[in-house]
Amino acid sequence: MNEELRQLLSKPTASIPDVGRICFGLSRNGSYDAARRGDFPTIKIGRLLKVPTAGLRRQLGLETA
Repeated sequence: MNEELRQLLSKPTASIPDVGRICFGLSRNGSYDAARRGDFPTIKIGRLLKVPTAGLRRQLGLETA
């Protein structure tokens, strides 16, 4: 696991563009499209969409459920 991914997963939530870029190699627009399709988990906090890193770790196979 590289340092950028380790830092991303050390926080409780992450931004959609960061998750898309670091975990899946997606552009900013591609990241939001993937989030809209439900390709990775998101939560809404007010008007913000964030990615909970606990669910992301499970999806990436880095942690068991």
